[in-house]
Amino acid sequence: MSEENKVNAEEAAETKEAAPQAEEKEAGTAEKKEKAPEKKGKGKEEPAKDDVAALKALIADQEGQIAKLKNAYAMAYADTENTRKRLTREYENNMKYHIQSFALEILPVLDNCERALAIPAKDDQDEVYRKAFEMVSKNLFTALKKEGVEEIEAQDQDYDPNWMQAMMTEHTDGVEPGKVTAVLQKGYKIKDRLLRAAMVKVSE
Repeated sequence: MSEENKVNAEEAAETKEAAPQAEEKEAGTAEKKEKAPEKKGKGKEEPAKDDVAALKALIADQEGQIAKLKNAYAMAYADTENTRKRLTREYENNMKYHIQSFALEILPVLDNCERALAIPAKDDQDEVYRKAFEMVSKNLFTALKKEGVEEIEAQDQDYDPNWMQAMMTEHTDGVEPGKVTAVLQKGYKIKDRLLRAAMVKVSE
């Protein structure tokens, strides 16, 4: 056999050996192509109906809990606001009328000073005492006035039961009914609140 024929025989043998391998590769590629669509077609499995119902029930329960908490928060907030407003109002009233109790104790002192001033002085010594009482009375009233204490104007005014207390009535010629004809004891107010009602005589 010539050299040329030997080479051709070897090449033919190699071609026969390579042919099965190529066929195997092609078969593997085809198999992969066939499997690929199956892979794409697969998705996540849908949850079971029982699981969906359980989740819906859980969501509904949580929403109910949230609604209860919101309601409790609203009630707590409202209570806190009411308490804050009440305490603020009490504080403001305390600051506004803090001297009320003290002023009520001072008013009898003013009354006594006025009674002493109503007595005419008989001599120079009495006049000295009278001026002393007048000075004390003025100082006390000035101090009370700084805290909002004022005298209730009653003489010759229309009778007002909100600020006055009628101790007696009398007919007075030339005076229309319901007028204050005499002040038996002065009345006082602290800012817009009654401190002590004026005791008066009213015409009928």
